[in-house]
Amino acid sequence: MLFDMDGTLIESEALWAVALQQLAGEYGGVLSEAARISMVGTDMPTSMGIFHADLGQEWRDPVLGAARLVELTEVLFAAGLPWRPGARELVAEVRAAGIPAALVTSTERRLVKIALETLGPFDAVVCGDEVEFTKPHPWPYRRAAELLGVPIDRCVAIEDSPGGMRSAAAAGAKVLAVPCEVMDLPGDLGATILPTLSGVDVKTLERL
Repeated sequence: MLFDMDGTLIESEALWAVALQQLAGEYGGVLSEAARISMVGTDMPTSMGIFHADLGQEWRDPVLGAARLVELTEVLFAAGLPWRPGARELVAEVRAAGIPAALVTSTERRLVKIALETLGPFDAVVCGDEVEFTKPHPWPYRRAAELLGVPIDRCVAIEDSPGGMRSAAAAGAKVLAVPCEVMDLPGDLGATILPTLSGVDVKTLERL
């Protein structure tokens, strides 16, 4: 099992939205909703490029902006992270069944460490600041399967964003998608798309 994190297992996209608006306020602007949605599932450099462009402040240093965004988000993460519907139950069942499981996220390790206090341990964790290529490139999911020591075509990846879905599908995993912030998920990847993870169990995964 290969799990995305933000918007898939935990309701963290809303917290990212708060942090983004806080940073926009510090810059004297307001981030548009369209720009925020387009940032979902992207890596940090891409997100900061969208962010600065939307504010009309392309001259700003993306590295400094990203560092400040992580600081703001870290405070929000530390206050608590609610699970997405059905996610806690599915993760618990996967662990009870002894199925190797990895967390595959575009989020930086610094924030993932906080999230793992809610999520619990995984057999492998692939973070956005530790990969050679980020989603939608297939490398993060291929790396996760490699760390688990399993063939990627025997893996099910659970995602909530188009970029993440494309990453997992290109890597060769079966894809199960549950929309969160982005409701219009691609239908050309052979993915199974469900409203939430509620009711999804190991038998569902075996069928995939």
